[in-house]
Amino acid sequence: MDVNDALYLKAQQVMPGGVNSPVRAYRDVDMAPRFINSADGAYITDADSCRYIDYVCSWGPLILGHNHASVRAAVEQAIPDGLSFGAPTSGEIEIARLIVGMVPNIEMVRMVNSGTEAVMSALRLARGATGRDKLIKFDGCYHGHCDAMLVNAGSSVLDGGRPSSAGVPEGAARDTLTARYNDLDSVRALLEANRDQVAAVIVEPVAANMGVVPPAPGFLQGLRDLCDEFGALLIFDEVITGFRLATGGAQAYFDVRADLVTFGKIIGGGMPVGAYAGSRELMELVAPCGPVYQAGTLSGNPVAMAAGRAQLLWLKQHPYIYEDLEKNGEILAAGLRDAAGAAGVPVRVNRVGSLISVFFTDTDVFDLESARTSDRDLYAAYFAGMLKRGIYLAPSRFEAMFLSDAHTKEDIDTTLKAAAETFRELGG
Repeated sequence: MDVNDALYLKAQQVMPGGVNSPVRAYRDVDMAPRFINSADGAYITDADSCRYIDYVCSWGPLILGHNHASVRAAVEQAIPDGLSFGAPTSGEIEIARLIVGMVPNIEMVRMVNSGTEAVMSALRLARGATGRDKLIKFDGCYHGHCDAMLVNAGSSVLDGGRPSSAGVPEGAARDTLTARYNDLDSVRALLEANRDQVAAVIVEPVAANMGVVPPAPGFLQGLRDLCDEFGALLIFDEVITGFRLATGGAQAYFDVRADLVTFGKIIGGGMPVGAYAGSRELMELVAPCGPVYQAGTLSGNPVAMAAGRAQLLWLKQHPYIYEDLEKNGEILAAGLRDAAGAAGVPVRVNRVGSLISVFFTDTDVFDLESARTSDRDLYAAYFAGMLKRGIYLAPSRFEAMFLSDAHTKEDIDTTLKAAAETFRELGG
């Protein structure tokens, strides 16, 4: 028995499923999880000292790679002053000013501790601002594990084959309406059927929790227009896309403006952080300025703020990173398509910027229904083949590959060689 397997047996005795987040259990790929000991740049090393090129990147926030020197130095400098104060710090002001200066159409930011908390708070703010109760989300889009959003959700909820979760009261989900991603008519129908009742439409600008599914041309602007027409707020959940597609996130990348935006751990350099942001008019409805209550002892943690500020400053000062990620993303995606085609394996490779997904299907993937056509067993075999060859991918067919600035041309070449060998095995 290897060390990873031994650790997994121990973990299952004290943690549900042996993990602290469901997708880490590797259930979708029929394997025991890898326990990671260390990481640096584009590489991670597991408990058996196996080294892999990493395309999970802590599920997206490590756009500069693991253990980036500037982020690490900022953390090391902050730690001697204390780990948590439960009080305001100047670091919170600095990173808030940085975010407001980088992201279009926002004037104020509230720090929280996770993407889930950011979404939960933004939804409460939308309801408080509009005086309406109902929300519209999209099949297959994942917005964290707050009760109202665990309705036809994506990510590891899909891995388990459940559209929602036990323990969510009927009343919590009653006011959550679901539309079809990339289908504006389905959104209009819900808005018309619930006129003057919908507080907000929340969307992943690029769906990344049913695999990567790009927005169809005009879809995001169409949502903006519908929200304006029916008096609802538009919320961009940018826990994945924020600062990854561009310094201004999806609003800048697609040139579509949202009313509220949520961010995740990328603004903490990978540390546990989230935030929601919007206009001064909306954000000053949040306590202590206004009647919408939200609080958190660890919000604005000084060490996390230092790490996040270092990463965002680096991105702001090195904008060519996004051009490099776009170029390398296209090389990787095209290479994966070519390798699968040469082996006779039916795949669709979706990409937006540095977000990539390989779907094992001969159907174009543009919504949840088409994403579900991806063959689970083929993905599991592909995952195992790539892992054997030193490539660490998400252990679920419904998750994205994340490129970082640390991935070199040689890393991509190695990845494509491993993919070609793996596809040949699958096609044989």
